[in-house]
Amino acid sequence: MLRGLTIRNMLLIDHLELEFQGGLNVLTGETGAGKSILLDSLGFVLGWRGRADLVRQGADQGEVTAEFCLAPTHPAVAVLDDQGISLDEGALILRRVNTIAGRKTAWVNGTRVSGDTLRDLSGHLVELHGQHGDRGLLNPRGHRLLLDAFAGADTALVRAAWDQVRRSTADLKQAEASLAEAAKDAEYLRHAVAEMEDLAPELGEADALDTRRRAMRAGAQVAEDVARAAAALGPEGAEGLLFDATRWLEGSADGVDGALEGGLDPALDALARAVTELGEAQGAVETCLAALAFDPAELERVEDRLFAVRALARKHSCGPDDLPSLGRDLRARLDLIDTGDAHLADLRAAQSQVQADYDAAAAKLSDQRAEAAARLDTAMGAELAPLKLERAIFATDLTRGEPGPEGTDTVAFTVATNPGAPAGPIDKISSGGELSRFLLALKVCLTRRAEGVTLIFDEIDRGVGGATADAIGRRLATLAENAQILVVTHSPQVAAQGGHQWRVSKSVEAGETLSRVAKLDADARRREIARMLAGDVITPEAEAAAAALLTR
Repeated sequence: MLRGLTIRNMLLIDHLELEFQGGLNVLTGETGAGKSILLDSLGFVLGWRGRADLVRQGADQGEVTAEFCLAPTHPAVAVLDDQGISLDEGALILRRVNTIAGRKTAWVNGTRVSGDTLRDLSGHLVELHGQHGDRGLLNPRGHRLLLDAFAGADTALVRAAWDQVRRSTADLKQAEASLAEAAKDAEYLRHAVAEMEDLAPELGEADALDTRRRAMRAGAQVAEDVARAAAALGPEGAEGLLFDATRWLEGSADGVDGALEGGLDPALDALARAVTELGEAQGAVETCLAALAFDPAELERVEDRLFAVRALARKHSCGPDDLPSLGRDLRARLDLIDTGDAHLADLRAAQSQVQADYDAAAAKLSDQRAEAAARLDTAMGAELAPLKLERAIFATDLTRGEPGPEGTDTVAFTVATNPGAPAGPIDKISSGGELSRFLLALKVCLTRRAEGVTLIFDEIDRGVGGATADAIGRRLATLAENAQILVVTHSPQVAAQGGHQWRVSKSVEAGETLSRVAKLDADARRREIARMLAGDVITPEAEAAAAALLTR
């Protein structure tokens, strides 16, 4: 429920504070007094898109605050939870500022929010209805939404089933296209996969083969010099000479002992050490030679493998390291051909199942709508008579349309306003005043689903008067028994039905035109309704008539 509205520096309003009540709240006043400013200001704080020039002339910024009282189960609470905003003892306070430069800033319970968040909230807080502004009546899609609201139908199951149908259909089409594309290349794929699997290239293999090949080719050149060194150190080289020198010195040792102190022992010892060092050198050279040794056949095998890997990579226009993954892709495409029919059969079976689920859910929803349509037509018939449309016939037409996320039904409200006249779309057949009354009747029928929404009717009684206006007032009062209603009206019959009334007036103060809103007590209400009956000059007869309306 809307509890309060505070407006500062918006259009012709400098400062205004209003407190609203439950039930039927009525706003009256002369044409041009500023009633629309109140609706514009309320729409502004709710995030509705409207006129941009709202800031009062001479002010730097305008500001509107709206306070709502919500039950813990109110649908708007879910929007607040998503934004991390909590209620303070059920109070929801929206505040929005508009600078003269057009910059808009909004807060909800002190938390800054976007205009989108305001609009999400406003959809659960307020509904504005005017003579030609209600999209629900004029838009066939709105008809379906209204009927679903009346039926209490939950379209979530149908919407989920439709999503499954879309996904499974897309998967099936994609699989069919992929299989058809793969089938065209079947012969190539079989050859390519066989060639790839015969060679079986591995990641990093080409680099390893190239490194091994380079090492073997370089080793062949080095090995020649090492072999020469090994020969020079062997029995035919240094080793043989050392052994010969040792043998000759040992044979001469006895003849030298007397002539030379110490004899040849130092020389023999040195030669022994040289033999030992030579042996170590020989061992190291032989080890190196063994390391450099390779099989020419192995070099040929390495080169053949390397050239084959590189040739296959060139054939497929990729790098050698890409061959393993390419091989897997080719195998997958070939497997798709070999197993594609079975896969398609599985997908077709799955698609048939989700289609059957959707058809069942849509059929159940259609049955709900058909049953609700009959109840709505009956309820509307009962509501139209008191609104002086007793000869009108309201009908909810359900026709089968294209399947979609909201089922297979096309819903249209049709009316025949005169006996014998053909029925037609409600917005084409109804006059302005009739359309307003049809709307009101619908709202009375749907009020059970209002769920705490404040309903605003902007001059819904335009174009009617007398008994018809009185009937509209009575139906608004009935609707207000279960919902908060705000009505902007020029009809005294409607105004008299209100539980609370405000008068909007315009005056010039210190050379500035300002709109004022005053809540009316019983006497002021009687005079205001008398003014609405008689005009500028309020006669005793008009006051008596006003008193009679209020008493009744």
